[in-house]
Amino acid sequence: MSADPDTAVTAFLGERCIAAGTLVEAVTAIKAQTENGEGVLVFDDLTAKVIDLDLRGSMVRRFTPARPPGRPKLGVVPREVTLLPRHWAWLSEQPGGASVALRKLVEAARKADDKADARMAQAAAYRFMSAMAGDKPGFEEATRALFAKDAVKFLDQTETWPADIRDYASKLAGPAFGG
Repeated sequence: MSADPDTAVTAFLGERCIAAGTLVEAVTAIKAQTENGEGVLVFDDLTAKVIDLDLRGSMVRRFTPARPPGRPKLGVVPREVTLLPRHWAWLSEQPGGASVALRKLVEAARKADDKADARMAQAAAYRFMSAMAGDKPGFEEATRALFAKDAVKFLDQTETWPADIRDYASKLAGPAFGG
């Protein structure tokens, strides 16, 4: 399994949401409700990509990854960055050093790029809707409303869907509608 145990996920068995929380919490709930997780789809809450799980064996062994260097409680993961000497020189002059300066630059860019967040939300909602509601009435119209950023029409078209599917699709689509 490649997903981080702390990844926020939502699990569905058929049309019913059976777990939401971290991957570890979801696996615990899935194992309590099913024998081997057969028929369960687990969606990453950020991207709505399906996470494949092998639920055989011990959860302790599966969710006890080797601790990489960094600050795991903060979610800090060290990676290599390649920059030109003039970039390193500028970074070394910044208060707090290179890491602080890079984090500030990334956060500023993320805040300035609300359109990217809306596109990510649309993609995630569409990915989930295709997997779970592609055969539901109003799917095509709901998809059009999602990409047109028409929240009222989206909610209207998903009204007859099973509650758990409708609610999760709305949650994923929220940022696309500005909320």
